[in-house]
Amino acid sequence: MPLLLAFYGDDFTGSTDALEWLGRAGVRAVLFLEPPTPESLAPFPGLEALGVAGLTRSLDPEAIRATLVRDLSALRELHPRVVHYKVCSTFDSSPQVGSIGCALETGAGVFDSAIVPILVAAPALGRHCVFGHLFARMGTGASGEVHRLDRHPSMSRHPVTPADESDLRLHLARQTGWPCGLLDVLELQQPSPRVMEKVRTAWDRGDRAMLVDALHDHDLDAVGSLLAALASERDPLFVIGSSGVEMALVRSGMRDEGSVTPPPPPAGPSQRPVVVLSGSCSPVTSAQIDHALANGFAELALETGPLLRTATAATTIAAAAERARDFLAGGRSVVIHTSRGPDDPRQEPLRDLPSETGASPIGETLGRALGEIAGELLSGGSVDRILFAGGDTSSHAARALGFTALEMIATFVPGAPLCRIHAPGTPAHHREVVFKGGQVGDPDLFPRLVHGLPEASP
Repeated sequence: MPLLLAFYGDDFTGSTDALEWLGRAGVRAVLFLEPPTPESLAPFPGLEALGVAGLTRSLDPEAIRATLVRDLSALRELHPRVVHYKVCSTFDSSPQVGSIGCALETGAGVFDSAIVPILVAAPALGRHCVFGHLFARMGTGASGEVHRLDRHPSMSRHPVTPADESDLRLHLARQTGWPCGLLDVLELQQPSPRVMEKVRTAWDRGDRAMLVDALHDHDLDAVGSLLAALASERDPLFVIGSSGVEMALVRSGMRDEGSVTPPPPPAGPSQRPVVVLSGSCSPVTSAQIDHALANGFAELALETGPLLRTATAATTIAAAAERARDFLAGGRSVVIHTSRGPDDPRQEPLRDLPSETGASPIGETLGRALGEIAGELLSGGSVDRILFAGGDTSSHAARALGFTALEMIATFVPGAPLCRIHAPGTPAHHREVVFKGGQVGDPDLFPRLVHGLPEASP
């Protein structure tokens, strides 16, 4: 069966977000940690789509370029109709870290793209792009106030890539000299031939990318038609964007409808207490921790300094795992965290620690520590279901656990599905996991991980 889509996620939580929207549409898809080989694909016959969970969101441009030349070239050899470089729906990036401009130039070179569509909006997640400006709901889904990105209470204070510009073309211009056109929300409502004419005009003008607006969910119908028209049977179409790309593609008419499978059921209750491991600095996650603690969860607040020092990291991890095991043995779920929001005093000393200690980058070091704690708990049989919160740390946590692939098994909350881990030969194999970005979920998210969903998510 030919592949409709291969996506490359710039972090782990974003990758599972894309996986979820494919699964909700009945698309058989699997997420890998590396571009799959024939051997790694063998256990998953009949795939319509696949993804690779990368970590380029935390890399500098030189590392991004080297990584993407290798990994996107490998995906090209699988001959999908579309290759999607999946970014966060809040366009997290800067010229120094996670540069989407660098990814644009590199991907266009790998696929010899004349013009690259960019779709950042994901209306179902509360992300709306209008006349090139991005607006984001506080949290995701139907609740929370919508803010212009540069005035967003959380994203404007992101610890690594704070948002200070809502015009995405201006934001992108800091990262690349390539001109970017705009297909605005009014032009998107025109008949398909007029929309294609707009794209050709931008191409002729010398634009190398085209940002595409979307305000309402139904706007993705037109976007899907555009992507289908641009895709070639022979050469993959390279696209950059949020999981709105997956939402648009499943509406595009490009699929073989005979291949549609039933969507996964809603997540059921856990048979044991659960563990939440959070490296997120988001106030959304902080509110979720507050709610969990008020509803029976135990708390382990990790001191970040000892985790970043080689001499004390191993003992700190072992002590945290031992304390967590005691809570689990008493029947209590536990949340383990390195931050309670952007104002947590544990964040302040981190700015100087890497240069003083010789530690690896903070996100990688904290993420691997959380992954190692999870591994200790899984190996002891104390827990079957875990959740990682925080896009910058989760990619490293997954690698520390030895994942090779993830398969969505149930809906949980929009942007964060319940998945089954594939990690043969490790304690994590076939355990259940959720990866949650900092902005994802309502305050009661963590108790719902214990009790499951009484009905399907909207």
